[in-house]
Amino acid sequence: MRIAVDAMGGDHAPREIVRGAAEGLRFLADDDQLVLFGLKERVEAECRELELTDPRISVHPCTQVIEMTESPVEALRQKRDSTIVRMASAAGKGEIDALISAGNTGALAAACQLRIRTIKGVSRPGIAVVMPTFHGPVLICDVGANVAPKPHHLHEYAHMASCYARTVLGVAEPRVGLASIGEEEMKGNPLVREAGNLMKRDRALRFLGNVEGRDLFAGNCDVFICDGFVGNVILKLTEGLAEGLFKTIAHEFEQEGAEMVRQFQPIVDRIWKRHDFAEYGGAPLLGVNSVAIICHGRSDHRAISNGIRVAAEQYHANLNGIIANELAQRCEDAA
Repeated sequence: MRIAVDAMGGDHAPREIVRGAAEGLRFLADDDQLVLFGLKERVEAECRELELTDPRISVHPCTQVIEMTESPVEALRQKRDSTIVRMASAAGKGEIDALISAGNTGALAAACQLRIRTIKGVSRPGIAVVMPTFHGPVLICDVGANVAPKPHHLHEYAHMASCYARTVLGVAEPRVGLASIGEEEMKGNPLVREAGNLMKRDRALRFLGNVEGRDLFAGNCDVFICDGFVGNVILKLTEGLAEGLFKTIAHEFEQEGAEMVRQFQPIVDRIWKRHDFAEYGGAPLLGVNSVAIICHGRSDHRAISNGIRVAAEQYHANLNGIIANELAQRCEDAA
């Protein structure tokens, strides 16, 4: 397996990215390869500082970096030697099997769509995120790749996310819910109503119908389908809410004194670990004919290391092959 890592992507690049890559080697076999795409001198300097001499790691020099604030379309056109473009091109040519980046999400998703062909039966890729809840993980798709989808795009997301839930999360029969403003079939905008009709008629899906935002954390579904705009708002809102709650809880314990902090710190740490994005590694871009993992822009070495783990799991599980087979079967049933 050959994994490409964007050494220049994210708020803490390249140091934390290179450090995470070094730690991620423990998830790889002796004949696997980890290729760091980045500005040669800066990446090699980090490797020297870490005394990173493992033969499985190499550096692929690039001369450009797409910044977080840049327009994805313009950046892809003007920065053809950027880390993101070079990684996507290499994946499209079959030179690498997986790519990981904590850089510009829009640019990475666009580059993958332009440079890597989609799985047969997929018209638009979607970003899926594992959301930890008290009742177990829930997979949300899409969270930003497609902010103006058509009904059949959401239908495809339901199939791809169900495949991921079964293959990677171990959910035997994923329950699929479609995000709306009410449970009734007539609720929601035309996109939701038409997508719901498509999923309702699809016997291959365990479709529950419309679900509301509160159902995401209530254990009522395993897969939560929405357009990329709604999904991204949910993701960022949940992230901010979780951080705010933990800060509030920590502050209240501190007000009670050191003994209270000492007593409850292990419990708070365990809960935070279950909700820390770094523990989940990154979000898969489902639908492209390669493993593509999108990491949080604030990713540290732990997130990158876990991103490598997630990429390896997805590759060895042959998730793309499973998705292709399910979509092919759907087409046969429809015919």
